[in-house]
Amino acid sequence: MGKRIVIALGGNALGNTLAEQMTAVKHTSKAIADLIEQGHEVIISHGNGPQVGMINHAMNELSREVESDFPIIPLSVCVAMSQSYIGYDLQNALREELLNRGIPKPCTSIITQVIVDPEDPAFQHPSKPIGRFMSREEAESLQKEKGYVMMEDAGRGWRRIVASPKPRDIVEIETIRALFNAGQVVIAGGGGGIPVIREGSHLRGMGAVIDKDFCSCLMAQQVDADVLIILTAVEKCAINFGKSNQQWLDHMSTEEARRYCAEGQFAPGSMLPKVEAAIKFAESAPGRRSLITLLEKAKDGIEGKTGTVIE
Repeated sequence: MGKRIVIALGGNALGNTLAEQMTAVKHTSKAIADLIEQGHEVIISHGNGPQVGMINHAMNELSREVESDFPIIPLSVCVAMSQSYIGYDLQNALREELLNRGIPKPCTSIITQVIVDPEDPAFQHPSKPIGRFMSREEAESLQKEKGYVMMEDAGRGWRRIVASPKPRDIVEIETIRALFNAGQVVIAGGGGGIPVIREGSHLRGMGAVIDKDFCSCLMAQQVDADVLIILTAVEKCAINFGKSNQQWLDHMSTEEARRYCAEGQFAPGSMLPKVEAAIKFAESAPGRRSLITLLEKAKDGIEGKTGTVIE
């Protein structure tokens, strides 16, 4: 019997440039179509770190270098732009892949707003990397020129970091749920959703980027999913990663996973939020489980052949 699945795509499933993305989504769509072909119902969310940084940088350069009277585009609007063009590529490629397999299933992207708390301490402590990697010298120059907060990211270079508040509610959840229940493939919560706060009846965008794994966890709970699949760059989680006593993990209870988090076994900004989101979903109702694995292994992971299961 098919499962109700929410899939959180990592950045490696999308590439870093428009050309890379158009190639990557074709590959990504094959893995997702494998699950749909097995009878599973699927919602897809995705990251947007490189893309939202690129858009934000381009908009800033436009106002600074080309049209001085062009208004600065808020980061929340840049998140919306990234949702649109990533969603367009994903729904296009997935529709084509499904039709090629004789599965005429509608694929729809939803521009998704996500409520955050204006008092969230994350606004005082930026932690979420966005945009491209750069040298220390370039990072220091941007820090002086634009006041950006910069951080070295896992030995791969320097990136801008912004606030990453926790998601509290999904504004369009009723639309997402209705499409999902109608058997459609839904792409929603892109980039963690557009962060907004409530001001009476008005929703005001905030200069932040929500972690897509936490948004996916919340969305999976609100649509009553059976499984949350968090796709990343490794086939399984590991403890003592990169050391001589490294151990790959096939299964973790939520209690074990929480203990490993407390021990510092999972890197902040990398595997840690994935495991934390996986724990939260697995504990949210009886019978729910989370899976962390590679995109190419999603089908095998659902069948229990690989990946790290948290339940």
